[in-house]
Amino acid sequence: MTPRMTRDSSQASGPLSRWVNVERLPQGHGTAIVEASPAECAALAADFGIPAIRDLVGRFEIAGSTSRLTVTGRVEAVVTQVCTVSLEPFESPVREPVEVVFTDTDRLAGTDAGDADIPDPLVGGRIDFGALTAEFLALGLDAYPRKPGISFEPVVVGEDAGPLAGLRKLRDGEG
Repeated sequence: MTPRMTRDSSQASGPLSRWVNVERLPQGHGTAIVEASPAECAALAADFGIPAIRDLVGRFEIAGSTSRLTVTGRVEAVVTQVCTVSLEPFESPVREPVEVVFTDTDRLAGTDAGDADIPDPLVGGRIDFGALTAEFLALGLDAYPRKPGISFEPVVVGEDAGPLAGLRKLRDGEG
């Protein structure tokens, strides 16, 4: 069963927001699908500083109790980024796996901050699957995107190129 997702502006956490009340899940199990609108994709692209995002979809499986849920799935989209070598825009697919554990805030109270696997909090018994989709899309973006077929070739002018060429000559006894 897919729970009803709502766009709640009072709880909005960004340009893409889909809140699900986990207490309405059948026995703490279910699926959630987030499909971003073109306007939401444009707003996320602006937030991420990239030219465009299209076909953004998050598909999630939810399992566990209402006080501790495990969400697994995948976020997929087609993004337009700017090549760090040629500065040309290009499209590439993003497919990012998702695995997150959520727990109610009462269980987080005694958690040691040094623990690397601290679960994410359930906020008022709800999860924002839109924010989760945006977060994992951001994680899937290449920090140094390179257009397919483009490679970085350092420019070398003559054999003496480089800031230490004069020292090399002295070391080698040429100067």
